[in-house]
Amino acid sequence: MRDADYAWRVAFEPCPRCNKLNIRLEHGDSHPQDRNIVLRAVGSRVVHPKGGMLRKPAPAEVPKGLAEDYNQACLVLNDSAKASAALGRRCLQIILREYAKVKPQDLSKEIDEALASKQLPTYIANDIDAIRHIGNFAAHPIKSTNSGEIVDVEDGEAEWTLDTLVQLFDHYFVGPAEAKKKRDALNAKLADAKKPPLKQP
Repeated sequence: MRDADYAWRVAFEPCPRCNKLNIRLEHGDSHPQDRNIVLRAVGSRVVHPKGGMLRKPAPAEVPKGLAEDYNQACLVLNDSAKASAALGRRCLQIILREYAKVKPQDLSKEIDEALASKQLPTYIANDIDAIRHIGNFAAHPIKSTNSGEIVDVEDGEAEWTLDTLVQLFDHYFVGPAEAKKKRDALNAKLADAKKPPLKQP
């Protein structure tokens, strides 16, 4: 089918992992003999599974409210980068305030404080700092301390924010939970051997 700008088509293939259909809406140049046929796709949009939920959901170890915001940010990514970025920034701000213990202020200053504290691994700190540069906060400042407001976003900012949140989830929730599970298993073996447990970290 063709509109004033492009020829359009629906493309689909089964997912090799789950065997469910991945469905895309593609548009592009039309065939010279039949202008309703897409000859070469120049754009594509996933319509099923919905939006960015091609990404994995938040790990089970992430607190419920934070996980819901992150999953929603993934869900709306293809429909609205602005909405996804707003939810992603809110998740980042919650983590910085509640787990990095920064003072509540605007997100850019909270990032500064988190980086100055040196409490994050370098690779995560660099990626958090990149969010500010990709997002060009100087051009689109978030004056409110509520980072969830809808503001302009730059190309790639929403995706980068989601990727960085995954790293933070691993640092603050997944990694510690796995370490605790290993310590508990070892302490159980020590108890069976009538040996004292490991010292608490």
